[in-house]
Amino acid sequence: MAYTRKNVSALTRAERRRLVGAFLEIKRTGEYDEFVRMHIEHYVSDGDGGLRAAHMAPSFLPWHRRFLLELERALRRVDSGVSVPYWDWTKDRTPAASLWGEDLLGGNGRRSDRQVTTGPFAYRHKKWVVKESMTDGEYLMRDLGRPHDPLALPTADELARALKDPVYDTAPWDSTSARGFRNKLEGWGTGQGNDAWRNHNRVHRWVGGHMLGGASVNDPVFWLHHSFVDLLWTRWQKRHKGARYLPESPPELGDRQRGRVVARHEEMPPWGVTPDELEDYSRIYRYV
Repeated sequence: MAYTRKNVSALTRAERRRLVGAFLEIKRTGEYDEFVRMHIEHYVSDGDGGLRAAHMAPSFLPWHRRFLLELERALRRVDSGVSVPYWDWTKDRTPAASLWGEDLLGGNGRRSDRQVTTGPFAYRHKKWVVKESMTDGEYLMRDLGRPHDPLALPTADELARALKDPVYDTAPWDSTSARGFRNKLEGWGTGQGNDAWRNHNRVHRWVGGHMLGGASVNDPVFWLHHSFVDLLWTRWQKRHKGARYLPESPPELGDRQRGRVVARHEEMPPWGVTPDELEDYSRIYRYV
């Protein structure tokens, strides 16, 4: 039977406690840091050589769906009643939202060094020590809303513009793709300020701290954010019946994206599964 993923704002006190407990346990065993390392390894940008599977590419959505499933399986080995809730950032838009409470994610970083000092992931408890990162420092960092240069979370209208695009993705299959649902949701834009970061990307920028860049997995909010991104993919599928992952076939010889993006029936590292296999998850979980 499929289990459920709930809106984080609907979690009971007991559900919050169990979720935090499962996160802390896989952190204690070292399993969590393997997820951080995996994300850093696969954070390949347009300007880098080699295959892009996780970001700036069509496989952004199926790659993170599988990544999220692997994390969720690790949590459920600790507590089979746990699943990853989703953070609807079009509604819970401020640092006062319940997910930033003392009993779940904790709040913002302090002004001096962005260190998170509240909640179960605060460094002072010595249960959430950052070991895999792009910077020095062992404490979790956040800069919610970027007060020194304010940035707003995406709105429902901004998200709607992505959801209405009937095509999954388009050439050149990277961060410059102007059409297609994938990049409109992933959020690589042009210009400055809010225009440069849309939807998924702007949420990372809004949280700040460790959520900037490849080591973003160090912040547990990463998973709640990507649970919502995954839900948005399902909403897009329901809205555009029959629309499929693209490209269906690998780019042709001579195309600069050949060997750099994953086609529908090609395997994604590191799991060896295809985007086609991840388009339907309904036997595993559902959103409520």
